[in-house]
Amino acid sequence: MDIRQIVDVSSYPIDQPGDTAREKLVSDVRRHLANDGCAVIPGFLSPRGLSTLCAEARVRLSKTYYSPDRRCNVYFDQGDPELPQSHPRNRFLERSNGFITADCFGDDSVARKLYYWSPLANFIAHCLGRDRLHIYADPVSNMIVNVGRAEEQFNWHFDTNEFTITMLLQAAESGGEFEYAPDLRSPQDERYDAVGRVLDGDRSTVRRLSLNPGDLQIFLGRYALHRVTPVAGRRERLLLIMSFTEQPGVIGSIERVKRLYGKVTQAHLDGASGRVRSDALID
Repeated sequence: MDIRQIVDVSSYPIDQPGDTAREKLVSDVRRHLANDGCAVIPGFLSPRGLSTLCAEARVRLSKTYYSPDRRCNVYFDQGDPELPQSHPRNRFLERSNGFITADCFGDDSVARKLYYWSPLANFIAHCLGRDRLHIYADPVSNMIVNVGRAEEQFNWHFDTNEFTITMLLQAAESGGEFEYAPDLRSPQDERYDAVGRVLDGDRSTVRRLSLNPGDLQIFLGRYALHRVTPVAGRRERLLLIMSFTEQPGVIGSIERVKRLYGKVTQAHLDGASGRVRSDALID
C-alpha cells in the first residue's frame, strides 16, 4: 500500500514541501503550539488509512500489556523518602490502561511504515521549527498503541521524549478525554508547586481536548502534565502514539520502561550508564 493512501494528502499535502496548503498548515500548527504546546489536525488519516491502522491495532489487542504496578507518580519513579508525603514525587496515582508495544509491529505493518515515512517526520520538524527530528530510539516504546477499556485511565504524567504525535484510531463510547496543563515545568525547573496544585484538583491551568478518530495531535508532552480520563462503555479507546526527538539516541530509563511496558531490551541495558537526555529533568 502506498503510504500516501493512509494520509489525506489531498487536504494535507505534507509530502509536498513548498506547497501553499502545506505552508498554511505549518503556520496554523505553529500558532497552536506556541499558544499551549498542542495542535490538532482533524481528519489527518484517510478513511482507508484509519480503518487499516485500527484493524492492525485490534488484531494485536491480545498482546496488550497491563502492568501489575497500578500506582505511579507523574515521573514514573519510586519517589523520594527524604521528601514529605505530600510532595509530587511521593504522590502515587491509579493507572490502569494498557499498551501494545512497538515490538509487536513488524516492518511490514502500515503503522511502522507511516512512522518511518520521512515526509511525516519532516513535516513535524517543520511545524516545530527544527531542521531535523529523529525516531525515538527506544525499541519498546517509540511507537505504541495506548489501549483503554471500561473504567481504565492513564493518570497524570510527563513524557520522556520532547515531541509526540498521536492519532486516535477508535474513540470510547464515552470518557477517555485528553486533559493537559501546558508548560507546567521547564527544562530548568520541575516547578513542583505547580504540579502539586494540579494534583490537588486545581483546574485553572487544565485544558480538555476531545479528539475524533483520524485526527492527528502534535503535543509537547515533556513539559505539560497530561492524562486520559477514565473510559466508559464497551468499546476500547485506541490511540496510536509516535514519538520523535531532537537529539538522536534518546531512550527511556530501565525503570520507566519496565514499569510501563513490562520489558526492557539489550539497548536499555547497554545505554543505562550513558543514556542520552534532552534535559536534566527527573523523567
